[in-house]
Amino acid sequence: MFRYFGKKLMYMLLSLFVLASATFFLMRATPGSPFQSEKNIPPAILEQLNAQYGFDLPLWQQYLNYMGNIAQLDLGMSMKHQYTSVTDVIERGFFYSMQLGIFSIMLAIAAGLILGFIAALNHRKFLDSFTMFIAVLGVSIPNFVVATGLQQLFGVQWRIFNVTGLNEPLDFVLPVLALSFLPAAFIARLTRSSMLEVLSADYIKTAKAKGLKGRVILVKHALRNAILPVVTYVGPMAANIITGSVIIEQIFGIGGLGQDFVSSITNRDYTLIMGLTLFYAVILMLARLATDLAYGLVDPRMKLAGRGGKG
Repeated sequence: MFRYFGKKLMYMLLSLFVLASATFFLMRATPGSPFQSEKNIPPAILEQLNAQYGFDLPLWQQYLNYMGNIAQLDLGMSMKHQYTSVTDVIERGFFYSMQLGIFSIMLAIAAGLILGFIAALNHRKFLDSFTMFIAVLGVSIPNFVVATGLQQLFGVQWRIFNVTGLNEPLDFVLPVLALSFLPAAFIARLTRSSMLEVLSADYIKTAKAKGLKGRVILVKHALRNAILPVVTYVGPMAANIITGSVIIEQIFGIGGLGQDFVSSITNRDYTLIMGLTLFYAVILMLARLATDLAYGLVDPRMKLAGRGGKG
């Protein structure tokens, strides 16, 4: 197990190094300057700004300074948020993105599992067709279309929820529904397929032949094996929800990391772009690691060492 985690950590650090290097050189290769949008900057002030952020140094020295700061967990100062570090921007915005992501993940898992079980237990019946129809819609319709539809229906026409902002608990309803619709639909289809495969397995037939009750068979034998594919999907899904809520945050006017990421690109805030890219990468890697751990907990037969290689 320790060798497995050691190898995973090594790969994570190597991936972050490659990503940080690629992001740095891509930002430097972008034509123009992060200060070019400023109007009528005197040459002396422009020179001072370049010196403040190290743009007057040779490229190799800028790169070494940047990687040295990253090694010390210093993401630098934002170029557009005055006197604000990139870390402070992330801490401020991630609070809203994390809340939105956690609620969306919980709803997606709960709704997806319930719909998938209902469809599998009513195979080739009306409930099966109806739930899979909803699932196909969820997979097919982009989340920004769902978001605008929810705003129009529940915010503008019926005036049940606010259209923008997160000022009260009910304000989470619409963005959470919009963000969780697609993953819930995917989990429903995945659960249905997995459940049908498990229910047709020989050990389930043997359990029925022994006279075990249907509830015992479902909970003790079928459920754990049926959710294994879902567990594999949940880790990347959680990371994608938290890091991929950029459009939803923009539509609902939520001041999360998605809004900061979009503004950093339009403002050419190099340090913030690179810091958010690395932060998102860390979340994705941790989600993948959490998936491996959850897989081992759900199915004790799966050995972490075995998945990572010998050891």
